[in-house]
Amino acid sequence: MFLSELLPLAKALEIINQLKFSLKTEKIELESAYQRVLAEDIEALINSPSFDRSAMDGYAIKAEDSFGVSPETPAHLNIIDRIGAGQKSKLKLKKGEAIKIATGAPLPTGANGVVMEEYTYEQEDHLEVLSSITPGENVSRIGEDFKVGDLLLSKLQQLRPQDVGIISSAGHSQIKVFKKPYIGVITTGNELVKFKHEIKGSQVINSNYLTLKSLIESTNAIPVLKHCPDDIEQVKKEINNFLKDCDAVITTGGTAISKGDVVVDAVEELGEILFHGVSIRPGKPIACGLINQKPVFMLSGFPVAAMVQFDVLVRSYLLKMQQLEYSPKIVKRIASKKIPSQLGRTDYIRALTGDKEVKPILSKGSGVIRSMVQSNSYIIIEEDVEGIAAGEECDVLLFDSFISY
Repeated sequence: MFLSELLPLAKALEIINQLKFSLKTEKIELESAYQRVLAEDIEALINSPSFDRSAMDGYAIKAEDSFGVSPETPAHLNIIDRIGAGQKSKLKLKKGEAIKIATGAPLPTGANGVVMEEYTYEQEDHLEVLSSITPGENVSRIGEDFKVGDLLLSKLQQLRPQDVGIISSAGHSQIKVFKKPYIGVITTGNELVKFKHEIKGSQVINSNYLTLKSLIESTNAIPVLKHCPDDIEQVKKEINNFLKDCDAVITTGGTAISKGDVVVDAVEELGEILFHGVSIRPGKPIACGLINQKPVFMLSGFPVAAMVQFDVLVRSYLLKMQQLEYSPKIVKRIASKKIPSQLGRTDYIRALTGDKEVKPILSKGSGVIRSMVQSNSYIIIEEDVEGIAAGEECDVLLFDSFISY
C-alpha cells in the first residue's frame, strides 16, 4: 500500500476517540483504593481531629500561668498527671498546675495551651516553665483539618496516597470507584514460543506476551492473555471468548497490509474494520475493528512497532475507559544530530532526552527492542515536516507521561 493510501494519524485518533464504552462502578475496600478513580464525591463523616489535641510533646497548662516568664524568671507549676497518645486525663487542670502530654493526646479539661518540653525543666512533680505561650498555642483544635460534611475529594479524581489517607481519616472504610476495564490480549504467530533459554530452528520468543501485559497494567487496566496460532478459526474463537467478559481486545501479529492477514480477516468476519493502515512509523499496519460494539485493536507482531502503536493510539482509550485524563508530556529539545523523515507520515523516533538536548536512537527495524530500552522518549516528526536538522528544536514525548497517575 502506498503512503498516500494510509489513514492520517489524526483521523485514526478521531475514530478511536469516537468509540463508545460503558462505565461500570463498584464498591471497594479502602485498602485497595490507591490509583483508583472515584465514582462519587467524598464528604467527611467525622471531624478531624475529633477533639482538641496536643500538637507537641510537652505540658498542658493554662497559658496565663506562663505570661511574662523567662529562663531567669520561670513559672513554677505542679505536675498532677501524665498522659500519652491514646490516653485522656480524668483530672481538671487548675491554675498553677500542669499535665505532661504526648503529641496527639486530648487536651485536658481546663488547659488552653501546651508548652514544648524543651522550654521546661522537670524535677519529680515540679515543673519550671522557661518560655511563655499564648492561649491555643501548640493545640490542634477540633475540626482543624476538616469538619463533618466538608467536601474532601470530587468524583473523577484518581486517588494518590494522600487522598487515600484523608478518606480514611474522614471515617470511610469503603468507596465507590469506576471498575478497571478487562482487556483481552491475543498474541498470534506459529513461530512464537514461551520464554526459555534455548530456541530451535526459526522459533522466536514471544516477548509481546509480557510487553503487552505490562503496557496494559501501566494504564491501570487488567490484562487477560492468550497465545494463538495463525489459524483464522482459532483466532475468531479466542476473540469471541474474550469479548464475552472483556471490555476490549488487543492482538499482535497478522496485520500486514496485504491479503490473507489472519487477525484482520478474522475481525472483519466477526464485525467491521474501522481502519487498517495508519501513516506512522514505526507501526503503519495497525488496524482497529468493532465487534458487538467492543473495540479490537490489532497491533503489529514486531515488538517496537506494537509498543509505539499502543502508546500513540491505544493508551488514551484505555485510560478514558476509566475516566482518567491523559495528557502526554511533550517538551521542546534541541536535536543532537540530523533526523531524516518523509512527508506524509508521522514519525516516532526512539530517543534519549536530557535537560536541553535529545539524542535520537536511529535503530533500523521494528524488532530491535534494545532501542526502546535505551530510550526515555519519542521525537515526534509531524507528517508535514521533512526531517529535523542537527541543532534544530523538536517536539519530544517523554515516557514518564505514560504513567496513568
